[in-house]
Amino acid sequence: MNKLSYEQGCSEHPLLGETIIENLKRTVKLFGNNDALIVPYQNYKANYYEFWQQIEEVAKGLLAYGINKGDRVGIWSPNRYEWVITQFATARIGAILVNVNPAYKATELKFALQQSEISLLIMSEFFRKTNYLEIIAEVKDSCIHLKDIVVIDRDWLNLIEAGKKITTEQLETIENSLQIHDPINIQYTSGTTGFPKGATLTHNNILNNGYFIGERLKYTENDRVCIPVPFYHCFGMVLGNLACITHGSAMIIPGEAFDAETVLQTVQNEKCTSLYGVPLMFIAELEHPNFHKYDMSSLRTGIMAGASCPEKAMLEVQHKMNMTQVAICYGMTETAPVSTQTFVNDELDKRVKTVGRVHPHLEIKIINPETGEIVQRGETGEFCTRGYSVMLKYWNNPEATKVVIDETGWMHSGDLGTMDADGYVSITGRIKDMIIRGGENISPFEIEEFLNTHKSISDVSVIGVPDYKYGEVVMAWVKLKDTNTTEEELREYCKGKIASYKIPKYFKFTNDFPSTVTGKIRKVEMREISTKELELVN
Repeated sequence: MNKLSYEQGCSEHPLLGETIIENLKRTVKLFGNNDALIVPYQNYKANYYEFWQQIEEVAKGLLAYGINKGDRVGIWSPNRYEWVITQFATARIGAILVNVNPAYKATELKFALQQSEISLLIMSEFFRKTNYLEIIAEVKDSCIHLKDIVVIDRDWLNLIEAGKKITTEQLETIENSLQIHDPINIQYTSGTTGFPKGATLTHNNILNNGYFIGERLKYTENDRVCIPVPFYHCFGMVLGNLACITHGSAMIIPGEAFDAETVLQTVQNEKCTSLYGVPLMFIAELEHPNFHKYDMSSLRTGIMAGASCPEKAMLEVQHKMNMTQVAICYGMTETAPVSTQTFVNDELDKRVKTVGRVHPHLEIKIINPETGEIVQRGETGEFCTRGYSVMLKYWNNPEATKVVIDETGWMHSGDLGTMDADGYVSITGRIKDMIIRGGENISPFEIEEFLNTHKSISDVSVIGVPDYKYGEVVMAWVKLKDTNTTEEELREYCKGKIASYKIPKYFKFTNDFPSTVTGKIRKVEMREISTKELELVN
């Protein structure tokens, strides 16, 4: 009998029927003297007792600034300890934290402030070469809901001082009114078309997702997690911060933004047991000229997500970085985010060719995107998720919400994937990324996996570009280790090993791929650049 591509996640652990703060309070009681948050570049360190106290001070400050349950508080900042304190302080009073991408410029910032009706913005002065003060000055007058701005570098202590007039009893009264299905976080998706959409997530969504991520990584109060991925994204604040606080583990922040050597140094100095990153981050660490100078022996596990992992990178992470239990995760912001994850003892093949199995208390399926029917195991279709992790809605956008969440509660990802006989899922690309060459459907992922086996290739990303005869043809952007490698050599390598229609017609040698802050490669932008450079007609 044929088996359908459907799985549901079982667990001996029930869902956490509590708010983020109820869970954190229990962790503080159990592990109060454990390191909670360490940010070496800010000379900051707090145990869980101290962390809780600082959250209380900022929560009271927010109340003193007139922030009530359900109000939106924006945070526009790179990774720093104040970001983490704000994450939990807003959760403690039921305010909705709006994550603002640190890379946003004036138009994008204005949209986020207006669309989510942010009333208080907590922000940095600078990030890299961007002057945030100049940008906010340009847009604030057009944001009628924005009443206050707290510039971290100059106003943080004023916020805490203002909170001294709020009593602990006042704070606890609000805290006790919170419900697990209250919205607590808005994260703007980096959509490839149109304006971003604000995925609205609840305590129940992100707390449980963080908890079960930590469970699958076997986190305990003895783990020390290095988090170089951005907080504004789920990778940082859920896979990182919430996985830690639900297990009493330490959150360790190496820098404002990713720097390979700083990460290596932090892992060594803080004796981290877990390290996060997208594949490009791990490759940068492994290829750093000073990699051999740092001691990675404390590492045990970690997460590699955001893009597919080349087999050679996975092997090096396991052997050279001691991360024998590294996991692969897959999901989307709208599902809080992780839907599937590998196990710490999975074989190499499962970690490089799949994104793992369904998470506890969730359902997943692969469907024919045209008919909605579940496909057979091994067949390609659209990946869908249902369960506690599915977002509440897109903020103030019911039409967009209806497009992705169907009437039976399934979240449609837009990603193409397959499910094998054991329930492991492989993501093969976006529905919109599928290359259709003269009627032949081509998966970019398949060609990327093949080209990554070439000894001179460090990384590769495959796209379709316009072609008069075939409609679309294959193009590969390639990052080389050996710069003497030629297009002809790569084409010759492909011959007889993959179908001729899958062999790239065009190659572009590059040192960088257009990508989001979280490392997801922007294939839409790659197509635009290539079409222009090759003078192709759309």
